[in-house]
Amino acid sequence: MIKPLPFSLLFSIVLLAAASAQTPDTPTRTVKPVRATASVSQDPDDPAIWVNLRSPAQSVIIGTNKIEASEGGALYVFGLDGKTRQIVPNLDRPNNVDVEYGMRLGAKKVDIAVCTERLQHRLRIFAISSTGKLSDLAPQGLPVFAGQTGDASEPMGIALYKRPTDNEVFAIVGRKGGERKNYLHVYRLHDDGAGKPKATLVKAFGAYSGKKEVESVCVDDALGYIYYSDETVGVRKYPANPDSPYFGQELATFGREPGRVADHEGLAVYTRPDGTGYIVSTDQIPVKDGGTRYYLYKREGEPGDRHNHAEAVLIVSGGADETDGV
Repeated sequence: MIKPLPFSLLFSIVLLAAASAQTPDTPTRTVKPVRATASVSQDPDDPAIWVNLRSPAQSVIIGTNKIEASEGGALYVFGLDGKTRQIVPNLDRPNNVDVEYGMRLGAKKVDIAVCTERLQHRLRIFAISSTGKLSDLAPQGLPVFAGQTGDASEPMGIALYKRPTDNEVFAIVGRKGGERKNYLHVYRLHDDGAGKPKATLVKAFGAYSGKKEVESVCVDDALGYIYYSDETVGVRKYPANPDSPYFGQELATFGREPGRVADHEGLAVYTRPDGTGYIVSTDQIPVKDGGTRYYLYKREGEPGDRHNHAEAVLIVSGGADETDGV
């Protein structure tokens, strides 16, 4: 799920300043972080930002510590000052996390954070309070990839999509391994009739190269597109609405520039109200080899072809060490 404000709270100072400085002769920029969170014990992997719409300064950053539960697997909640506000422990290798606003549960609308719990083959779903505190809505979890075994049963990437026409919420879930088609599953997140969340499989879709894995997934709610990183291959684009007659049709594969030799990892969308903006894709590079690079592509595509994202308009380097999620 992508919202304009969450991305701008943390990243626009860096990325937009770089973009505004771009000239045809200088397509690459080096930037510095504007803020850092408190340390996470072992493997901080993927962040999501929940915006407090009434008081944006009270928004929070939610991140995963991607390790086994016995070693400290958890969700971490940070304030915008970078200080730890909450730790949700006992999660068994939480991989990626995303947020969505206003999911219907009973008579209420609830903001939610959902993460994949890879070693338990399920999703974990948390309500986000008005102060940014997480509370577990389904301690037993929501099973995914039923009937699958091995890597094909282990959820990794996740993105949430709220359909504008009816406000239904869907989770798009990738996994560690699987077949060359129907690699991702789409689950409708809904009330089970007793005020509790339930995940119902509605579709499977998506090409997979078979080379590595699909870990990073993001959705542009406003324009209705799913993007996911097929590592070492590129970024794939599909329609987001599972009821669309075009659902499952690949619209583009991009991020294939010769200089992109590392894993395609984190994805984010910076949106503008007029439908323009940037798709941000990371190359996961260790600091010893120069550090992570962020490739920016036109969100709106090219004139006459909204699915043409073939060339990055800017490459940003920031010294991060093997950035995974973004």
